[in-house]
Amino acid sequence: MATTIRVIGIDPGTRHLGWGVLTRTGTKIEHVAHGVIDTDLDGSLADRLVEIDTELERVIREHAPDVGAVETIFFSKNANSAAKLGHARGVILLRLARAGMPIHEYAPTLVKRSVAGKGAADKKQVAMVMTAILRLAAPPRSDAADALAVALTHLHAANFQAMVAAAKR
Repeated sequence: MATTIRVIGIDPGTRHLGWGVLTRTGTKIEHVAHGVIDTDLDGSLADRLVEIDTELERVIREHAPDVGAVETIFFSKNANSAAKLGHARGVILLRLARAGMPIHEYAPTLVKRSVAGKGAADKKQVAMVMTAILRLAAPPRSDAADALAVALTHLHAANFQAMVAAAKR
């Protein structure tokens, strides 16, 4: 009997945090749910971090993932934006750890290359690919599409690691 794994992928952000949940049973990958946590832009950074924690806890409770996959920080020229993103990632990693799940991190270029074939794919390309692969009725918002891509990247990586482990036996 094939084992089922449920992964939550997260595209961090302090304004818009994308999340997506996928399952894999054997070689079959299925979409469970996805969404975006939109924080109150009038709130302080601390208020937005609390909102992220609260909403992410609700998503985890509702969808019960086995493992978390989080996109790493994309370094840009704006140090302030990178610092804020780092705060959001800290809240995300803490929430996933408190939920007792293993956490895996993937670079944005690896995620894009994994799902779209090139590390420089834009958000629209990622959304279109995820819509096709998961047979979604409509393209998800870009943050949710990115999160689904992170989840899919993890499922591919976990499958590869399992094949390597089996080959070594």
